[in-house]
Amino acid sequence: MSSLDPAIAARLKRGPDGLVPAVAQQYDTGEVLMLAWMDDEALHRTLTTGRATYWSRSRGEYWVKGDTSGNVQHVRSVALDCDGDTLLVRVDQVGAACHTGSRTCFDGRDLPLTANAVPSDVVPSDVVVSESASPAEAGTHTDPAEGSIR
Repeated sequence: MSSLDPAIAARLKRGPDGLVPAVAQQYDTGEVLMLAWMDDEALHRTLTTGRATYWSRSRGEYWVKGDTSGNVQHVRSVALDCDGDTLLVRVDQVGAACHTGSRTCFDGRDLPLTANAVPSDVVPSDVVVSESASPAEAGTHTDPAEGSIR
């Protein structure tokens, strides 16, 4: 039996295995560090100790991030998403978050995206639209990397 506050427990929507995904994020930069799993007891331990505690599905036991590796996660806040089925654990990560030794488990190996997911009328966020463009230049934009209008 968990000691998790009943009001918090009532808001959680767990999977059939009793677990909720927990996304660990660096509190000051927003960098996504890792995904792990929590049950009620892991969440209770996290909230009461200030150290990220997860449930290891492969080992079938609780683990406090950093107890073995020294790569500690000091918890700054925990938020529950709007559906109650995902936790966001904002931490101050000491050392690597990933078991491979990388800072984050999402190390930049993006999957190939073949679909054009951005509508043609949306300007990329790294592009500055010139407010002083003449009517002849309407529809053009400035590329800050190149310093030119294209």
